[in-house]
Amino acid sequence: MEDLIFIHPLWVIVVDYVLGVIMWTLIGRSAMNLFLSEDSDFFFMRIFVKFTNPILRVFRPITPGFLIEPLVPLFVAWFFFLIRFYFMPWLLGYSVMGMLSFPLESDIAKILYDLSGSGR
Repeated sequence: MEDLIFIHPLWVIVVDYVLGVIMWTLIGRSAMNLFLSEDSDFFFMRIFVKFTNPILRVFRPITPGFLIEPLVPLFVAWFFFLIRFYFMPWLLGYSVMGMLSFPLESDIAKILYDLSGSGR
């Protein structure tokens, strides 16, 4: 399997990593919010809230008012997924990139595959 750096330009990898980290952080906040309140003293919850609140403020004007508060980060994460799955391939001139072709997730899958010993 070729390295992603040879398939995609470096700026694509960097932009996808940034968008992917934001997306997964928002998903993590939604998941933790099922068990903890936003004002919890748990370290990871405070970090998720601190890093995602500015993003949620930007998306507040287009967030439907009927959404319950714990689902708002998941709704915003959906926009980042759409950007990564539809806009980035269109920008690069691809018709379809396919599932698991996201650079961030592909690298994580490769690391897990190597750690499991299946890559030998």
